[in-house]
Amino acid sequence: MAGPVQSIERAAAILRLLASGPRRLGLGEVAASLGLAKGTTHGILRTLQNLDFVEQDPATGKYQLGAALLHLGTSYLDVNELRSRSINWADALAARSGEAVRLGAPLEGKVLIVHHVFRPDDTLQTLDVGSLLPLHASSLGKVLLAFGSVPLEPAVEAGLEAYTRHTLAAPERITEALAEVRELGWAAEVQEMITDEAGIAAPIRGHGGLVVGAIGISGTVERICDPKGVPQPALVTQVRHAARAISRDLGAGHW
Repeated sequence: MAGPVQSIERAAAILRLLASGPRRLGLGEVAASLGLAKGTTHGILRTLQNLDFVEQDPATGKYQLGAALLHLGTSYLDVNELRSRSINWADALAARSGEAVRLGAPLEGKVLIVHHVFRPDDTLQTLDVGSLLPLHASSLGKVLLAFGSVPLEPAVEAGLEAYTRHTLAAPERITEALAEVRELGWAAEVQEMITDEAGIAAPIRGHGGLVVGAIGISGTVERICDPKGVPQPALVTQVRHAARAISRDLGAGHW
């Protein structure tokens, strides 16, 4: 197995140094603190600056963390706040519904599962935290698409994969479905990603009412839906109640 890459280690050390104090640092200060040659330090700083991970004050020439790195940190904190605010409500939803509960957030054109509560029975289950789901074929993803958390166009341009014969792979069909999601305030998928499985999801809103994630349940079609394949109203109500409760905790107010 290959060893550590020295240039990456040095870049990481520079970023940690800049993050550790309240003031900007000059080239000489960074080099002296890390025991690096000024030329080496300058080259790494310029690379980080080109990536917007570091910014240089034009007046003093000193360096600080850049906007791109701060954005990554904010995104990390947002996801963790979303998860921490949702845990108790997700546990309660799993207990009430008897189904598995997943919490999703947008990531690079997919749905990242940031929290997963197992179905409260003794069946063998696999933890989904960290897995990525398609936007168009999952109830969580439809919520994110419908309420503008992620744009639809890139997914359409990349091609909507048909996972089963029920997947909404045609752009006009998914567009119609998203309009219905906005009207109803919740989304469902019935055998669109996995045969014999269904899901219900509702939007989680943050400050200002913006949708920052989605919470939903998933299980077999016979448990989630009625004999006609329509999601059971009681389960829809439970999911929407949990989503509203989390949204209130995140400061969304009434919606």
